[in-house]
Amino acid sequence: MASIFTKIVNGEIPCYKVAETKDFLAFLDVNPNTEGHTLCIPKIEVDQLFDLDETTYVGLMEFSRSVAIALKKAVPCKRVGMAVVGLEVPHVHVHLIPLHSMDDIRFTNKVKLEKEEFEAIAQRISDRL
Repeated sequence: MASIFTKIVNGEIPCYKVAETKDFLAFLDVNPNTEGHTLCIPKIEVDQLFDLDETTYVGLMEFSRSVAIALKKAVPCKRVGMAVVGLEVPHVHVHLIPLHSMDDIRFTNKVKLEKEEFEAIAQRISDRL
């Protein structure tokens, strides 16, 4: 069965898209730690980061870096943190999280945003790529 992220890639589930190439997709996390929390994924469904082939792994890191740079320009923060946890969805994903404090990366506090806020944030990040 396809993961929720594969369904997003296939257009079966909508997302707040930030960036896309033929191999990768970046979109806002709908349950964000902070405003601008973005997920970067390979379009191929692989469960664990280190199971990716080397080309896809390096490509995902390069793609994530470009998104993180745009994210830092679009969302005021001290820095953009990165986490690869992947226990909830069996599809490799890189979390890019605007950090104001260490609590922002702990996945314990979440922010609530309205649809319009998600759309505006996604557009601000996308405009800076």
